[in-house]
Amino acid sequence: MQTLVFCHAHPDDEALLTAGTMAKAVAAGHRVVLVMATDGSAGLTAGLTAGLTAGLTAGLANSGIQGLAQVRGQELAQSARSLGVHRVVNLGYADSGLTAQRADGFTTIDIDSVAQRVRQVISEEDADIVVGYDPQGGYGHPDHVHVSRVVRAAVRTSGARLFEVTLPREPIMRAAHAAARLRLTPSGFDPHEFDRAWTPRAQITHRVNVREYLTVKRAAQAAHASQASADQGVRTLQLLGALPSPVARMLLGTEYYVAVHNPTTLSASSGAS
Repeated sequence: MQTLVFCHAHPDDEALLTAGTMAKAVAAGHRVVLVMATDGSAGLTAGLTAGLTAGLTAGLANSGIQGLAQVRGQELAQSARSLGVHRVVNLGYADSGLTAQRADGFTTIDIDSVAQRVRQVISEEDADIVVGYDPQGGYGHPDHVHVSRVVRAAVRTSGARLFEVTLPREPIMRAAHAAARLRLTPSGFDPHEFDRAWTPRAQITHRVNVREYLTVKRAAQAAHASQASADQGVRTLQLLGALPSPVARMLLGTEYYVAVHNPTTLSASSGAS
């Protein structure tokens, strides 16, 4: 039996990126631990006030942001149960927002101080494998980039093996440019932002076949109901939830990783692995 520690930025990231691998590891008898960096309080939702009123217990006096954090915490717990996760560690930092607009957000927290907390979990669990994000933070969310730097710093002295979850860059880049040409994207969308997102296909070292666990993976995604729609536009979970099973098998049936042999803490301007 091995212990795998998966580190994510927001509740729902685990369902989108590593849920199949987590379920597969649990089924194989390994211990799976999930570390969640932020509370997800900046996530986009549809009808925020009405949704929170309906979803929370009567008389809850939290503000909208605090209320959304509680909802997303409950959704995370449900997702983790569906995957069979053995332990969830919520670091509890504030979601920085898509442009790191929150003054007290996760990205403002010193890398070493967060890395120490992650390193403590790695030590407590005697982890064999730690999973973080690629240096681009996938599509570039500031919290994802910060998680990548934190995890590299935490693993560097731990002795655990580091894998970074990612997606192949080329098909996503082509799809973004095609959607822009066909005017299927919202105003202000810049397809060139995807030219350096994720990881070139040739650099991906591990592909995990998770088709056998697709039902569990989709259940984990469905747990994050607050993120399935938004007043500002279509959400990823909304699109994935509507996929027919054959298409879902094709798009969600493989999860991608890069093995990092000499992790270093990336500088703020670095994009190299």
